[in-house]
Amino acid sequence: MKMNKVLVEGGELTQVEVAKYVEYLEEKHGKISELTIKLDGEFADLAFVKELIPFERIRRITGYLVGTMNNWNNAKSSEEADRVHHSL
Repeated sequence: MKMNKVLVEGGELTQVEVAKYVEYLEEKHGKISELTIKLDGEFADLAFVKELIPFERIRRITGYLVGTMNNWNNAKSSEEADRVHHSL
């Protein structure tokens, strides 16, 4: 049985039961992108994949912590272009 991002194996579950499993996991672990529920009698084995969380790289450029230079004015962009790169 396949419902959205949830696969149920070894038996049947109602949509309410599946929603409770999803709610439980997301409360404990954050958003999930996939869930496989393997039923074995009264037991349920839950295998899930967490949703990727996008992040932005932060660097220190000319004394400022920045992610991107998109919002920099011309003077600050020029300062970055003119900086001296040191090597080891």
